Amino acid sequence: MTNINKTPTLKIIAEKIGCSASTVSRALQDHPGISQDTKKRICDMAKEMDYSPDSVARSLQKKSTTTIGVIVPEIRHDFFSSAIDGIEDRAYQAGYTIIVSKSNEDYNREVLNTRSLTSNRVAGIIASVAQTTRDGQHFLAIRKRGIPVVLFDRVLEDVDVSKVIVDDYVGAYNSVKHLIDCGCSRIAHLSGPKHLKISNARLRGYRAALVDAGIEYDDELVITVELDEEHGMEGVQQLLKLENRPDAIFAINDPVAVGAHKEIQSQGLTIPDDISITGFSNNPITEMIEPQLTTVDQHGYKMGQMAAELLLDEINSDQADRAPETRIVETELIIRGSTVKN
Repeated sequence: MTNINKTPTLKIIAEKIGCSASTVSRALQDHPGISQDTKKRICDMAKEMDYSPDSVARSLQKKSTTTIGVIVPEIRHDFFSSAIDGIEDRAYQAGYTIIVSKSNEDYNREVLNTRSLTSNRVAGIIASVAQTTRDGQHFLAIRKRGIPVVLFDRVLEDVDVSKVIVDDYVGAYNSVKHLIDCGCSRIAHLSGPKHLKISNARLRGYRAALVDAGIEYDDELVITVELDEEHGMEGVQQLLKLENRPDAIFAINDPVAVGAHKEIQSQGLTIPDDISITGFSNNPITEMIEPQLTTVDQHGYKMGQMAAELLLDEINSDQADRAPETRIVETELIIRGSTVKN
């Protein structure tokens, strides 16, 4: 008598039904050579026994999996959480599951993540790079092994793969133009690490908006910071030490903007009467602080969905030399109390 406490296998199901393990396997894969009656009996028994196929064994047989690896700099940043939701939803619809790992903004950890995911035989990898990542050799190594890679948001120029980005230049331009339309003329920028593409694009948008408005660009008003609240606070501290302080700040992202927001208020200044401020991402926290933060929505969920679609297209493509594709998501300026004066 079969031990019902054993983990259900094809062999155990076969013993209960009275057929071979190969028949069970083919029935569970809806093979046309198995009768509908036999398929039903086998599927009912598999369900009753809570059987699930050994995905590792199946991947070794098929040399493929239905698992997608995802690497993000961090998860507490709501933008990346939203992107992961978009990736997972689209992957699930296609019959895939995801494994999520985070680099904690560390290049070496990102490299280890890629190796770990590869050893787990993922079907492909979707990633947004750490702010300390300066080259993409680890992603190129994955591509050489025939594993598709899609980058999103923070991407690398030296990696010729499909990418999903937002129009950072236009998003920054519109944000700074809004500050100018609100009457601000000495606008500072808390910029991100200089090697990141998003930092350069948003800096260009900032400069272009100033130039178009006839406002002279001033180097002392641009402070390079890391992409978190603490460095947003530190950046504002530098700006407020200037003899002629800014009347507005365009921050590289929402965490930096929230840090700046806290520091401005802690020094007894009023937002937006003394200093207006804008962010970039539209994280939920931007509606929880007072005054609420004007920001640029970069539609993280949609970016995640598009990244998953690109990866799935490549996984299912018969073209070995499929050309990489870049998709651009349009941004939306969300105007709130941090820039609108009473």
